[in-house]
Amino acid sequence: MPIDPQIALGAALPSREFSWTPTDVQLYHLGLGAGARCTDPVELRYLDDSEPQVLPTFATVAPTLGETAAPRVSFPGVEIDLAKVVHGHQEVVVHKPIPPSGKAVSVGRISEVWDKGSNAVIVQEHTVTGADGEPLWTARSSIFAKGEGGFGGERGPSTKAELPDRAPDAELTTATLPQQALLYRLCGDRNPLHSDPEFAKAAGFPAPILHGLCTYGVVCKSLTDVLLDGDATRVAGFRAKFTGVLYPGETLRTKVWREADTLVAVVTAVDRDDAPVLGDVTLRIA
Repeated sequence: MPIDPQIALGAALPSREFSWTPTDVQLYHLGLGAGARCTDPVELRYLDDSEPQVLPTFATVAPTLGETAAPRVSFPGVEIDLAKVVHGHQEVVVHKPIPPSGKAVSVGRISEVWDKGSNAVIVQEHTVTGADGEPLWTARSSIFAKGEGGFGGERGPSTKAELPDRAPDAELTTATLPQQALLYRLCGDRNPLHSDPEFAKAAGFPAPILHGLCTYGVVCKSLTDVLLDGDATRVAGFRAKFTGVLYPGETLRTKVWREADTLVAVVTAVDRDDAPVLGDVTLRIA
């Protein structure tokens, strides 16, 4: 059985010690397209050699920086073919601004396992603590496993965030690069779905798709740059649901609403008649 909920639910995931440097932060930001405005002092804050500001979404790659092997979906009670898996949602909550260099320990667990009938959803939660013992961030994510349901577990919630019933307060367009996935994968995600045309076709896509977490970071950066004066320390948390795919080189459209200390948004692909890309997007302002 690829999923055994009796073993998986609540299972501890291996802890991980890791570290990062300003160069790692620079590479991550470049993978999101930072530097396009190469003489803009605000933009160059992401790429400073010694003290770059750090987008909170860096948390999604910090523990796996430098890895060169394709990821495996192999956890206690879970063994799934990588080609059957897509990212469901991602959330990062930062407890204080992420420093430009540091050492940390990540401890994780499988917090939820849902049986959606023919498919399955597995939710992980990781807490990260710095070398000083203080919490840095909490990351929650889910994977959607096609064809792996039917194991008799609970179906789980089916919720969708409602957008405000008014015109958006802002609309952003953000171009991506044709080579963006090839650059972003250097941050540690070597899934061939994003680089190998034949693997992508076998998984049902006409071409390699951009990493969902790259799109996630690109949107967080766009919201930060346009609506938070380019100040990454004002982002307390960022969450999004992956509702579709983006192909490298396409342009994102982000419609944004301000709600108290929160920005809510929906993201589509301009090049494909505004096909869904990200939904339930929430940026919490510090």
